[in-house]
Amino acid sequence: MDRHRKSMAGIIGGKSVVVVGAGIVGAATTYFLSKRGFHVRLIEASAPASAASGAADGAVSVASKRPGPMMTAALRGIALYRELEREGLFAGLFKSRPTVMVAENDSEVESLLGHAAALAGEGMRLRHLEGDALRRRLPGVAPHVRLAVEVFDEGHAIGYEIVRRFIAASGVPVERDSPVTGLAANDAGTSVAAALTAGGAVEADHFVVAAGGGSAALLGLSEAMRPRKGQLVVTERAPALAASLPGSLMSCRYLLSKDAIRTAGEASGRRFGLVIDPLRTGQFLIGGTREDRDDTGNDHDAVGRLLAGAVRLMPALARLRAIRAFAGVRTAIRDGLPIVGRVPGFDNLFAAAGFEGDGICLGPLMGREVSRLVGGEAADLDIAPFAPGRFERRNLVA
Repeated sequence: MDRHRKSMAGIIGGKSVVVVGAGIVGAATTYFLSKRGFHVRLIEASAPASAASGAADGAVSVASKRPGPMMTAALRGIALYRELEREGLFAGLFKSRPTVMVAENDSEVESLLGHAAALAGEGMRLRHLEGDALRRRLPGVAPHVRLAVEVFDEGHAIGYEIVRRFIAASGVPVERDSPVTGLAANDAGTSVAAALTAGGAVEADHFVVAAGGGSAALLGLSEAMRPRKGQLVVTERAPALAASLPGSLMSCRYLLSKDAIRTAGEASGRRFGLVIDPLRTGQFLIGGTREDRDDTGNDHDAVGRLLAGAVRLMPALARLRAIRAFAGVRTAIRDGLPIVGRVPGFDNLFAAAGFEGDGICLGPLMGREVSRLVGGEAADLDIAPFAPGRFERRNLVA
């Protein structure tokens, strides 16, 4: 990190903040900081929601989280969505609905029962469906499905819509097409003095790095952070068929792929889960892959496997055309947990990145928590498991 000669006297209590990254986490952080009276500059390498936040499935879900800190955080994340909906900020953007997880064989039944027990232990309302009860609730699901667990009080939101709402409500203009290439320290090396861009050094009292994959180099955490691609498919509209699902239909394979357990397709360098998501447009969103690569292209093999899996689980989908395929690159962390908190060695540098596929659910919550840290308060959520200091950090890029 370069040295920058700006005096950092009075940094504690300073009211200017640079937020790097205008995805859902950066947008949420900007909104909550602006509510606290901070002067925020939101700097984005491209455009708002142009990366993972704009290529997400929109799940606001506890059911999809592993037991432990991520499940606990997701419970708080959903509660905040409901709070912001009541306040009007998310009016028309957040749809409350259940998630239905299904198992197709004995091993999946065992895994699903264990996961359901963990959810129930966290206080989630759910019910088990088998036999005739399963067929009545899910008439379009294939007859070989052995068990379904319906998890109530979940939700859905479109990532780029949430980002736009946060930014508009904050009143902060986005400085687009302005990649931050490094961070400059003060002479003592204890604080960040400026974010470096092609347009010059941007000084502030506090800095928040929420730049997804771009965070790795800025934070000196390239060895801990890695890109993870996910391919998804959208079908044509079929409102009646979409209405037959009470919410997102999640194969137990999704949970297995998230836990990095070997699943079909991993031998080719990727893992496949399966979620069939009825959208409010009457279409279906079908996903997805987990691939350790950083391109955003689609390929016939992956799309074919996703569609075949969806038809196996819900045969009536075979009548629909797939009209769009796309991919997003999320930022994954080596141990499966995001990086959130103050960066050790710097009294005014904070990180919020590495949410992989959980950013839509957790982004607003983590933005609020980071705003508390910047304001000198303790986080309301226990973020110790997400601490940046759990990884060895190389020199920050300058």
